[in-house]
Amino acid sequence: MAVTPSLMIALGTLAPAFSLPDVSSGGAVSLDDYKTNKAMLVVFVSRHCPYVVHVREGLAQLGRDYAGKDIGIVAISANDASAYPDDAPGKLKEMAAQAKFTFPLLYDESQKVAIAYGARCTPDFFLFDKDRKLVYRGQLDDSRPGSGVPVTGKDLRAAIDAVLAGTPVSQDQKPSMGCNIKWKPGNEPK
Repeated sequence: MAVTPSLMIALGTLAPAFSLPDVSSGGAVSLDDYKTNKAMLVVFVSRHCPYVVHVREGLAQLGRDYAGKDIGIVAISANDASAYPDDAPGKLKEMAAQAKFTFPLLYDESQKVAIAYGARCTPDFFLFDKDRKLVYRGQLDDSRPGSGVPVTGKDLRAAIDAVLAGTPVSQDQKPSMGCNIKWKPGNEPK
C-alpha cells in the first residue's frame, strides 16, 4: 500500500464553502451551519483505509470530548464509491454508527469539496479559526498502524485547544499520512 502525505496547503487559506448530504440523516450540512463557532474542523476519511481504521476510535473520542465546546466538526468521504463500494453512503452510515461519531459524516460524490480543500489522503485534517482561516493542517498525532504508538490526538487537540483559548496555534505541523483519496477519472490532482 502506498502511503500518501497531506498536501499541507498554506496556513491562512479560507475554508471553501460546502453543502453535502449527511450519510446518517440524509439532510444537507453546510459550512454556514457552523458560522458562529469559534473553530471548525473538517476531516477527510474513508471506511476501509487502514490509517483511518487505526484512528477511528480516537477521532470518535475527540468528537465526544469536544461536544458542547465552541467547535464545529464534520467528516467527509470523497472516495469514488463506484470503484470502492465500501465508501458508498450506506456503508459510511454503518461506519458512523459503529464508531459512534457525534458529528456528521458527509459524502462528497462529485469530489469538488475534496479538490477545493486540497485533500489528498485519509485521514486529512483541516482546522479553521472563527474567521474560517486555516490554522492547522496535518496529523492527528504520531501514531500509525503497527507503530505501537497509542492514538492520543495530541497534535490536533493542541491546535483545537489553542483556537478555543484564542492563542496562536503552533506552526510546527507534521503532515498527515494515509491512503490516497480514490479519485474519479479526471479528478486526480495534478
